[in-house]
Amino acid sequence: MNINFEYNDVKASERLEIFAGKKLTKLFDKHDNIIRADVFLKKENTSTPDTGLICNIKLSIPGPVLFAESSNGSFEASIASSVDELERQLQKRKDKMSRVK
Repeated sequence: MNINFEYNDVKASERLEIFAGKKLTKLFDKHDNIIRADVFLKKENTSTPDTGLICNIKLSIPGPVLFAESSNGSFEASIASSVDELERQLQKRKDKMSRVK
């Protein structure tokens, strides 16, 4: 399992890396075809406090790359939301592949 972190206008945080790592490990355990995850954390100025802390996650798997983005009031919520979206995409891909066989 290889997870790369990149920060844009955000100070690097070991706490966030551990949180994201735990969430992504669950995906790696369920789906063995994941090669790598790239996590991008960035801060954006917004007019509401409910958004602006953005998490982008790109999963490298055989075939097209999967991508999810979420903007919430905390990085933890953004990470959780992005991982949930990737879980849906992986499940959809798995279902599609099982129908092809």
